[in-house]
Amino acid sequence: MFSPEDLLDLDRTEHSVIFENVTHAWEALAKIGTYLQFRLKPGIHGRLIGKPFISGAVYIGPGTIIEHGAMIKGPAWIGEGCEIRNGAYIRENVVVGNGVVLGNSSEFKNCLIFDEAQIPHFNYVGDSILGHKAHLGAGTILSNVRLDHDPVSVHTPEGPMTTGLRKFGAIIGDRAEIGCNSVLSPGSVIGRDTIIYPGTSWRGVLPAHSIAKSEPQTLRVTPRQKRD
Repeated sequence: MFSPEDLLDLDRTEHSVIFENVTHAWEALAKIGTYLQFRLKPGIHGRLIGKPFISGAVYIGPGTIIEHGAMIKGPAWIGEGCEIRNGAYIRENVVVGNGVVLGNSSEFKNCLIFDEAQIPHFNYVGDSILGHKAHLGAGTILSNVRLDHDPVSVHTPEGPMTTGLRKFGAIIGDRAEIGCNSVLSPGSVIGRDTIIYPGTSWRGVLPAHSIAKSEPQTLRVTPRQKRD
């Protein structure tokens, strides 16, 4: 259930070669930097409004609009017909498909975003993959580092599955809708056509065609073990 094809329509990105020889979708995250190093051909073919900051190796496709106040630090590949709005911060190893919206006060690093995804307001997307037409509501955060800085595991019903990655946010399947102010813990895997209600704190695997929402819970505090 964690293969790229289980979660993502690989025909909805021109960068599907990143997933070659990938067993679990998150393995593609480690390949983004190398992919850009060898395949990126810098060039600005879109329209700049005002004076956005663009540095390093950056490709911007035709029909894409980069608004004043956006910052793009390459390497980055942004497709055609995108909107990069004021206040968007794109830094190192970002691959964006066609028709994507990256919005104000949102930050992106080491991520792959499929065609027509929308990340429009106050979002953090680090070490993550977003599928075709995935949408993050305002304030949604994809947390990518554990508080204890140990490698990230995916929490499955059968138990934790180690990924070997110290930084891994989330895999968001095609057409998933994540509600405003939700927080996804490191190693979250969200299936296709799912809905996560606003304000939800999510950890683990959400199967395709599911709805998740927070329920009132009692706060529990336990001692933390000392680290060497």
